[in-house]
Amino acid sequence: MLVTSSRFIGTAVYSLQTGAPIGTISEPIVDPDKLKIVAFKLTGPLIRSANILDINSIREYSDIGLIVDSIEELAAPEDIVKIEKILSLNFQPIGLKVETKKGSKLGKVQDYTFMSDDFIIQQIIVRRPVVKAFMDPELTIHRREIAEITDYKIIVKDEEKTIKARSANEDFIPNFVNPFRTKEPDYAPADAKEAGE
Repeated sequence: MLVTSSRFIGTAVYSLQTGAPIGTISEPIVDPDKLKIVAFKLTGPLIRSANILDINSIREYSDIGLIVDSIEELAAPEDIVKIEKILSLNFQPIGLKVETKKGSKLGKVQDYTFMSDDFIIQQIIVRRPVVKAFMDPELTIHRREIAEITDYKIIVKDEEKTIKARSANEDFIPNFVNPFRTKEPDYAPADAKEAGE
């Protein structure tokens, strides 16, 4: 399922062992090289120095929140070398400037979407500059359009018009079933058959 990062902040994390919440998500930890969420920072009354939840410890994402085996799944930042290195980069996509390779300014990242099964960022949602916001308040850019990520900006491959055209042509697969599109049964009720005979 495709989820926005802003919706994930404040999501509860539940322990399967106790059936109770152990904390809530305060911040995603994003690997800029893979453009993937690798862990989450948690807050809450039970959270001490071990406040990092590696995505590999997540059993399930459901309506109530994330489910893990127990609070023992949490680790301190220095306990996970890979995550400690990423934390030292202090990278967050939100707020980064977005430009094309030719230097055309598209805006700033205001949100992003990721898949809840693998936590790979799929799209960035860009808030447009004031002048362009009247006609087009936000722009959605797919990860395949990203050419480079620096400490201060995200550089995309194509010009603005091409990005808009591709976004409009992308196939949208809804995460829901439309009850009005269910096929009617091919059979007629028994009473109708008898009436027709």
